Amino acid sequence: MNKSPSVISLEIQIVILTILILVCSWKIVEVSKEIRILRETPPVAIIGDEISHGDTKNNTIILTFDGGSGADSAYKILKVLAQHKIKTTFFLTGKFMDTYPNLVRTMLKEGHEIFSHTYNHPYLTQVSDNEIRHELRVTDQTLMKIAGTSTKPYFRPPYGDRDERVIRIAREEGYQSVYWTIDALDWSVGETQESVKYRIISTLRPGNIYLIHLGDMISGDILEEVILDIQKRGFTISSLSQGL
Repeated sequence: MNKSPSVISLEIQIVILTILILVCSWKIVEVSKEIRILRETPPVAIIGDEISHGDTKNNTIILTFDGGSGADSAYKILKVLAQHKIKTTFFLTGKFMDTYPNLVRTMLKEGHEIFSHTYNHPYLTQVSDNEIRHELRVTDQTLMKIAGTSTKPYFRPPYGDRDERVIRIAREEGYQSVYWTIDALDWSVGETQESVKYRIISTLRPGNIYLIHLGDMISGDILEEVILDIQKRGFTISSLSQGL
């Protein structure tokens, strides 16, 4: 039995309406994700000449990796970076350097740069002026002993914990503070590979500095896919020094 034109028209309208509902639902999910990202990454209160992003005139983003104690993803990260011929930046604690001296030498040998993340990874706003100086000096001495190079001129305060006093003392010691634009939160309990990848890819902007960690498995497992996705979107990846 042939359907009447009115019935066919109604069916077409139903199909179109269904498609529109699905598209709107997808958009709502994407917007919800964006709102979540914005809530998790509030505007950074920059202190003085502190760095929180690179050059915004080019489609370049900066990947930085923090090494506090663990190196769960470090070897995998270095392997992926080497495969893609990418040179990037590591902020390492002195304890990390002392624990993994050969890894530190490999980072430098492969063309990456290493800067200070203090020695013991303390909350710098909670320690004395002399302790801040000690943290920076001992870390510099540690890298000099291991690899014959300095951690200057940049440092990243552990936990992002700093104030004007910390910034001033670090500057007196020859360091400029480097914050970040986006924390990938790969270290956070409850995060998954998908949520960390989305947090990076959905926030790509020229000059963004991304904070990623060496002490979890997520960062190493997703880096290959993240790099390919970043490049597919027309961005290049650089070290801190190259991207400023």
